[in-house]
Amino acid sequence: MKSGRLLGVGAALVLGAWFLSTRRAASYARLHPELRSPFVRFRSLPFTPGVVAVMGAMQARAKAPALPDGVEVEERRIPGPPGAPDVTVFVYRPPSLSAGAAAILNIHGGGYVTGSAASSHPQSAAYARELGVLVVGVEYRLAPGTPFPGPLEDCYAALTWMAREADALGIDPACIALVGDSAGGGLAAALAQLAHDRGEVTPAFQLLYYPMLDDRTALSADHAGRGEFIWRPASNQFGWSAYLGHPPQMDSAPAYAAPARRADLTGLPPAWIGVGTFDLFCPEDRAYARRLTDAGVPCEYVEVPGAYHAFERFAPDSAVARTFRTSALNALRRGLGLG
Repeated sequence: MKSGRLLGVGAALVLGAWFLSTRRAASYARLHPELRSPFVRFRSLPFTPGVVAVMGAMQARAKAPALPDGVEVEERRIPGPPGAPDVTVFVYRPPSLSAGAAAILNIHGGGYVTGSAASSHPQSAAYARELGVLVVGVEYRLAPGTPFPGPLEDCYAALTWMAREADALGIDPACIALVGDSAGGGLAAALAQLAHDRGEVTPAFQLLYYPMLDDRTALSADHAGRGEFIWRPASNQFGWSAYLGHPPQMDSAPAYAAPARRADLTGLPPAWIGVGTFDLFCPEDRAYARRLTDAGVPCEYVEVPGAYHAFERFAPDSAVARTFRTSALNALRRGLGLG
């Protein structure tokens, strides 16, 4: 009897694995042709506490990526939120920076639980070099060690520091863009809302790459084939639970924790939002872009057919990734008045 039950469990596991592999193969076939590679099939391990711990240990031992030629970077410690530790920021300067220049606050992704500003050196430095602006990367604290509102308040501390030290930094405090990808995009969107309500700093623009905006996505059982690659539903559940300090709840979340829950979007900075159709965040990003537009906020929305989460990072040399990045950079130029 016991052996029969074991055989039944084993058969169920085999059939489950077959179903998952078949479903994954079908999804893979629907990817944009330029984004199909064996690499993406094996880069989709769901985040768990153990996986995040291993990633953190590897990140701590890794060397910071090299900077592009001509870009200077300075690591600084700035005052953190009241009662919290100081915040580390990285300041990137292009070869020449005119007085009163535009600036970017760049907020890294990682599902609220991993990633670092240091690992985003190439992206931050590229903005400085290609746009001729000052860039600040913020090393916000990560969940679950620091759940909401700690990470968001760290980002707010960086933004207000930039405005307060504008003369010393050589920037125009009225010309700061908020940039973020994935969870960093969620933090950038929440920061735009928080800054609007507190009234100390008025960001000029928000650039949101496939932002993580809505904790209610983690409560959905049917994602219509989205989230099969890179950032999966199980990872989303873990990330939101870590950030909120508890599993997501359909009826409520703290103000500013999940930007998509905000009812009134009027008065927020103009935005660019980009996402792929196979990204788990596609429906929530599409809805947020539409709501911004309906609220009178200029918003350019770019949806890439057959693209998975963070595709431009994993297939940077593809034409579709280059087009996506060009759209974002052009939006930044317009948003910051760079001509």
